[in-house]
Amino acid sequence: MIDIGTMVAGPVAATLLADLGADVIKIEQPGRGDSLRHIGPAVEGESLWWNVEGRNKKSVTLDLHHPEGQRILKEMLKHADVLVENFRPGILAKWKLSWEHLKQVNPRLVMLSVSGYGQTGPYANRAGYDRIALAMGGTLNATGYPDRAPVKLGTAMADYSTALFGAYGIMVALYHRDMHGGEGQQIDLSLYETVFRFTDVMVTAFDKMGLPRERTGNLHFAAAPGDHFETCDGRYIVLTVSNDRMFGRLCEAIPALGGDERYSTHAKRTACVEELNVIVAAWIKSLPVLDVCRILGEKGLAYSLIYSIKDIVADPHYEARGTIASVEHPQIGKLKMPAVQPRFSGTPSPQIKPAPALGADTDEILRELVGLSSGQIAELRQAGTV
Repeated sequence: MIDIGTMVAGPVAATLLADLGADVIKIEQPGRGDSLRHIGPAVEGESLWWNVEGRNKKSVTLDLHHPEGQRILKEMLKHADVLVENFRPGILAKWKLSWEHLKQVNPRLVMLSVSGYGQTGPYANRAGYDRIALAMGGTLNATGYPDRAPVKLGTAMADYSTALFGAYGIMVALYHRDMHGGEGQQIDLSLYETVFRFTDVMVTAFDKMGLPRERTGNLHFAAAPGDHFETCDGRYIVLTVSNDRMFGRLCEAIPALGGDERYSTHAKRTACVEELNVIVAAWIKSLPVLDVCRILGEKGLAYSLIYSIKDIVADPHYEARGTIASVEHPQIGKLKMPAVQPRFSGTPSPQIKPAPALGADTDEILRELVGLSSGQIAELRQAGTV
């Protein structure tokens, strides 16, 4: 697999597959590399974000603006199963690296093209980023409180969900290629459509019932009661009750909820959810966090403390499952980061290799994959192509 993307949505699709054993070659601009190398907190000049998402890849520097760089990429693609890119539509066509060009080079190639708005349509050439996709996809308008501006999510969920769809799409395309005739194909994946796909019943409810999805703070039609409740010692707990059986268990913990006909079904509870939340909030506010967790746990209810990163790194469940991996970086030492997901019962546990230094594998790949000599590579480096 060859990754010529930058930042998150495209490259992380490749990272997800690299985590599971795919051989991924990351193509980067000579001298600067992927933009992610220069964003976020850094230790001794090393971007921590890059070190999470550049892991398990090899790095080759190659300037795709140069005709020779374009030629070398085509030579590499003769040996590749997959190309991942997230340039704005039209850029690769200028370099004669579009799908129409590359399928002539390798008819078995699968090409994942990630963009803000897709390869077609009136907005195709617009720039698109995570928050832009959240806005157009309908998520931002539904996030926050009704009396103030929409609120962004705390992480780059549009980018990461698009990367997940990208990895999934690659696997489907490879399966189709290998089971149905051996032809590759292009995957057209946009950030805004990924966000929109995760808006559950939003468009259906509007189409059939005229119901718009608006900002409701922490309220949701699937949770009654449901909110983020504060304990007497200042911790916040998420509690959500979505069916009659669970509500019965909650009534055992909070007797004040029992025996009221208005609370007898989920539909009725949804109609008076704010009143319900006041009762639950008063009960939780009267108790310290450990007591609340103990009682809710004994009743088998779905709840969680709202974790900070300090809570995460100290949590015994995270530790027991190895949810946080440790990777030894040759320059800055041990780095903790999210472990590989998902887990397989029959596949060997993958090992995480640290993100490569810029261009660390250039000579090796150009010799072995393209067949260039050391002298030819030196000439390319002198010309700024690698």
